[in-house]
Amino acid sequence: MNKFKVLLHQRLALLWTVFILILCTMKMPDSVGESGFFFTGFDKMVHLGFFFVLTILLFYGETKSQRRENFGILTIFKILMLTFALGGFIELIQLKFFTYRSAEWWDLGSDMIGVFMAIFAYVLLNKSNYEKES
Repeated sequence: MNKFKVLLHQRLALLWTVFILILCTMKMPDSVGESGFFFTGFDKMVHLGFFFVLTILLFYGETKSQRRENFGILTIFKILMLTFALGGFIELIQLKFFTYRSAEWWDLGSDMIGVFMAIFAYVLLNKSNYEKES
C-alpha cells in the first residue's frame, strides 16, 4: 500500500496530533490556576486523555488501512514507539523552545499510561470479538 493511502487512513490521528501539539505549546493565562475548575493533577489527566485518544485513532487508522481487525505485536510496538517519541518530543520542545511551559517526566509518564490504557482496551475488546466469532 502506498504511503499516501496510509496517511489518508491516519488523517484523524494526524489531526489529533496537531491538536495535541497546539495545546501543549500554547501559553496559558495566569488566571487558569486560580479557577476552581483546575486541580492538582489535572495536567496529568489531560496528557493521559490526549494520548489515549491518539492511540485509539492510530489503531482505527491501522484497521482502515489494513482492512482487518487484528494486529500482531509488531503493530502494537510501532504504535508504542511512535507515541513515546511524540510524548518525548513535546516535552523536549517545551523545555527548549516554549520556556513558559514546563517539561516534566511525569507528563511523559502520563502520556504512556494513556497509551497503555488504550492498548489494553484494544486488546481486551479485540479478544472479546474473537470469542464471539468462535
